[in-house]
Amino acid sequence: MNREPLTVMQLVPSLESGGVERGTLEVADELVRRGHRSIVVSAGGRMVESLIAGGSEHITCRIDRKSPTSLARIPTLRKLIRQQGVDVLHARSRIPAWVGHLAWKSLPGQSRPRFVTTVHGLYSVNRFSRVMTRGEQVIAVSETIRNYILENYSKVPPHSIRLIPRGVEPQEFPHGYHPSEVWLHQWSASYPQAAGKRLLTLAGRITRLKGHFDFIDLIAALKSDGHAVHGLIVGDRDPRRKQYAEAVAQSVRHLGLTDDITFLGHRSDVRDIYAISSVVLSLSTKPESFGRTTLEPLAMGVPVVGYDHGGVGEILRTVFPQGAVSLRDAQALQSKVLELVTAERSVVPPFDRFRLSTTLDQTISLYEQLADKSSASPLRKAA
Repeated sequence: MNREPLTVMQLVPSLESGGVERGTLEVADELVRRGHRSIVVSAGGRMVESLIAGGSEHITCRIDRKSPTSLARIPTLRKLIRQQGVDVLHARSRIPAWVGHLAWKSLPGQSRPRFVTTVHGLYSVNRFSRVMTRGEQVIAVSETIRNYILENYSKVPPHSIRLIPRGVEPQEFPHGYHPSEVWLHQWSASYPQAAGKRLLTLAGRITRLKGHFDFIDLIAALKSDGHAVHGLIVGDRDPRRKQYAEAVAQSVRHLGLTDDITFLGHRSDVRDIYAISSVVLSLSTKPESFGRTTLEPLAMGVPVVGYDHGGVGEILRTVFPQGAVSLRDAQALQSKVLELVTAERSVVPPFDRFRLSTTLDQTISLYEQLADKSSASPLRKAA
């Protein structure tokens, strides 16, 4: 079926790093590949260059702050929507969703684009978060998120929730991948303290959610038992949570682990780091909506040990159930990691679930269905 090209505008706070931002770029690139027009509105960031290189457009607009200054952007966004002829407006975070929803509602009914939201997190349940359920269609990135919406927002019709799990690209995270000799040489030269040790990796932005203290305690316990392990913490320090990041670093120093745990910061070579890891850890102390940093190493065949709750638990139960441990069970965590690092070679078998191609097919099919003006869609809510 031939369709007119769509103009899709995605709204995110910024394009610095993170799973939401990567998902935004993946959808943007696929829209362009299929001949649609892709626009992203954000406060900007290091990923803008990649977005534009993929053929999308970026419009800088400060819709990233929980303050009246963001709401002041409503007239600007309303004007952009009309000027750009937007067919689908897709909000992926709460502040952008508020700005987007209010701009959308202020447009005349017949000239409004279709409005989509994606619930990416298990937000605190309140009126502020409720805006993420105000889309004509609400994308849930996991069963955990779908259940969260149904349990906490009873006015959301179940038929308006679309379960579209996140996915990975097998070519980006290929099963059995090995880094190049050049990369391995550079790694050895840069991090001699990790040489000859089993590498345990925790990936994700340094925020309270991610379980850094549990990871530090794990390394300390394994080291005290005489095991040759080295911890890698991969991810940005959140500039809004500098105090927490410093507390994590201070804990490493206090326990005498400065030679046993390395902070790598933001990395563009995370695939190579996964590949040389004996085990990747996913230790979020609160349930996560999905768990991209759980899925990526599993797709490569690298074992993951994580707490059995939320989206991480969903992935592990589906792909690698032996990696699931009870929340905050330090002894079970240590035993499971030790079991895996001392095994000959524990490889996660290839799997077909959670493919990025499926995520993109379902997302863009939803856009096309909503924007199909040749038939009266039962999905449109009354304004």
